Amino acid sequence: MPTLRTTLGVKGFRPLVGTWDCKDLVYVLAAVNVVEGKLTTRMIACAARVRAKTGKSKCRVLQEAFVRHLRDIARASPATRYPRVVIMVDNAPWHRGSLVTDVLQEFPYLEFYRLPSYCPDLNPIERVWKLLRRRATHNRLFETMKALRVALRGSLCYFQTCRERILSLMGMCKRQRRKSEKNIAKP
Repeated sequence: MPTLRTTLGVKGFRPLVGTWDCKDLVYVLAAVNVVEGKLTTRMIACAARVRAKTGKSKCRVLQEAFVRHLRDIARASPATRYPRVVIMVDNAPWHRGSLVTDVLQEFPYLEFYRLPSYCPDLNPIERVWKLLRRRATHNRLFETMKALRVALRGSLCYFQTCRERILSLMGMCKRQRRKSEKNIAKP
């Protein structure tokens, strides 16, 4: 389903964006290094299709993908260079379990900071998601899932080369967090 946003059009004509009766999804896992502005990403095909092929539950499929993503993060952030890597995660069911615990024991310098429920504004990656959706999917109808994956991958590659843009997003995040802390601290 295309995400609709404001757009320019010819006066007197309403712009049209088509839609498909399709329930396929593409999952994207990403981690942002807030010090260097590097992205580590992983794209997963529709969990329902994988489930149909393998017989695993959606949560198990996403948990296995998350474990592979954690290993990618560990490779991108070796312990020799980063003695402590804090990963902010929400309360999704695939962010916990025995597979995740095993990876965290394998890489003890990786640690989770679990965000409170319903607080996506505290997670820095949410700013990247907003920009990614705007750049890759707004007001676009993709003929195939492959075309959607290509558009997402192209935008992710773009952000991986524009570290200054990612760092500026993280700076905005820090400034906004400081403002909210000041507002909370006021009597």
